Amino acid sequence: MSSIKTAMVLAAGLGTRMRPLTDATPKALVTVAGKPLIDHVLDRLVAAGIETAVVNVHHFADQMEAHLATRKDIQIRISDERAALLDSGGGIKHARPLLGDAPVMIANIDSLWIEGETPALESLKAAWDPEQMDLCLLLVRRGHGIGFEGPQGFFRDDAGRLVHSAKPEPPTPYANVGFQILKPQILDQEPDGAFSIVPVWWRLSEQGRLFGAVMDGFWMHVGDPAAREATEAKLR
Repeated sequence: MSSIKTAMVLAAGLGTRMRPLTDATPKALVTVAGKPLIDHVLDRLVAAGIETAVVNVHHFADQMEAHLATRKDIQIRISDERAALLDSGGGIKHARPLLGDAPVMIANIDSLWIEGETPALESLKAAWDPEQMDLCLLLVRRGHGIGFEGPQGFFRDDAGRLVHSAKPEPPTPYANVGFQILKPQILDQEPDGAFSIVPVWWRLSEQGRLFGAVMDGFWMHVGDPAAREATEAKLR
């Protein structure tokens, strides 16, 4: 069983697809079922035993910092991206001094779910094996969620190793939930500045070091106002 104690929440995006809800507020503070997205995510992390959350901020950063200051059940550290957005990989690398060298959990801001028999983050933690993997993604089976976008997803072998694909054929059976455990060192060789983590997935897949754990709950990607409405309806 993993003893992951630190997480990073990727919360710096502009939330352009969530407009007009993000015209005057960051996407992370958009409410779903009466609770801001950031608090849905932080509540999951606290329940999973996470003690410290590094949260990157950019869009309406002052609002984010003020809201995060109200959380007393988890230590919050701010990774400031006011100067420039750094994308998924660049944001994690920028936060390296705050994250440390031990494996960390990474969380997207727009990922909610209804638990199945096993809590999703417990499945991810149980699957994590630093001896044979450098990154382990939380996955959901196609048909077990809402807000899926396009063909991008993963093939998974019997050992849990992943191959990423964005091709429409053959269809990928698994989608990325937006939570993962990784070794921060895998980004050290990447250039500073903005970059996506997806090419890192490709590199680790070729090395046989990219794995996935499959959740048994129902996933909801809250990417735009329509998905937000659908998520609230499902939660009701």
